[in-house]
Amino acid sequence: MILGFNDCLALSALTEAEIDAIARHENLTEMVALELGNYLIRQPDGCVIIKGMILDDIAEAESRGRAGRAVVLKATLKHFIDTHPDNPANA
Repeated sequence: MILGFNDCLALSALTEAEIDAIARHENLTEMVALELGNYLIRQPDGCVIIKGMILDDIAEAESRGRAGRAVVLKATLKHFIDTHPDNPANA
């Protein structure tokens, strides 16, 4: 059996928007970003790294005048913090 992106996404602890933020930040395909995000979320400092990526993406979007993208990323960050509340990165 071959697993596709949606299968792997369903098995991960991240959303498609969070994966998209990682992909854009690291200039990766969505599948590779999903693998990276899935690995990071299970590491002691992984949430810190993912949160930093999203914050970097927000800053870049704002500096380029892409207000709509910044709003989407801020919602992504809020969801990430809300769904990983026990992680010290999200305090």
